[in-house]
This record gives sequence, C-alpha cells and structure tokens, in this order.
Amino acid sequence: MTTDLETRMATFVEAVTTAMGLSVTVTCTAIEDGTRVTVDGDEGELLLRRKGAGLDALQHIVNAVFRGEHTQGHIVVDCLDYRKGKDNELKQTAALLAERARTTGETQEIGPLNPYARRLVHLVVAEDPTVSSESVGDAFLKTVLISANES
Repeated sequence: MTTDLETRMATFVEAVTTAMGLSVTVTCTAIEDGTRVTVDGDEGELLLRRKGAGLDALQHIVNAVFRGEHTQGHIVVDCLDYRKGKDNELKQTAALLAERARTTGETQEIGPLNPYARRLVHLVVAEDPTVSSESVGDAFLKTVLISANES
C-alpha cells in the first residue's frame, strides 16, 4: 500500500464528509488484509444513524472509487469504532452458530447480510474444519447457511 494512495483515500473521504456538512478527521492505516479508513469526530455519529446506513454507503463509495488501485486486500471504512464493535459481535455470533451446527447437526442461518458481513462470517466458519458455510440468495443481501460437515 502506498502512502500516496492512503493520502488520496483520506482526502476523498474528507471531501465527501465535508460535502455532507460534517466536521471530522480521517486517517488511513494498513491492516492485516487491506486498509482501514477511520473517521473520527462527534459529527461522525450522523453516519451511524439507522444502523450505520450512512457508513455502509460511504464504504461502498470508497470501494467503488478505489477498487482498481487498491489491490492489496479490502478497504474498511469505520467511524468511531462502530464497525469494529459490530464486526466483533458478528464474529461471536458466527462462532456460536458454528458451534450449534456442529453439536446439533442442524443447519444454522444468519442474515440477510451485505458482502462485507458475509465475508466475516465465512472467515470465522473457515477456522473450524468441522463446519462449512455458504451464501444463498440472489440479491445484494444474502443469507449465510452454516452446517456441520459430514463425517
């Protein structure tokens, strides 16, 4: 990841949030599987209303603009650690459902989830070789099925 690309990503997010009338600070940091764009400042709470719909939209826009240039992993846009908390909650839920699928033998489902959330669930399930997951549905939001592997 080049510092130039991180700078341009931060500048872009600052321009979008400024156009929305928000006064926030934006930083970019490299993470294990990509780049985290962090939005901080009290006015950032406006992005978190309606279950983070504004934050999801901002992430979608940033990914669309920089997808061609950002070749190393994923771009995650977070505001006031909202996504970090939601990600941890989703990972715990996925681990619990994987455990339930393994112990009961019944397929568990979670969703509907956007592509980012589905990826997190699939990564958690992939850590356990006794269970597997698959996305079902034909829309942007899909359900993830978690089931025990046949022995």
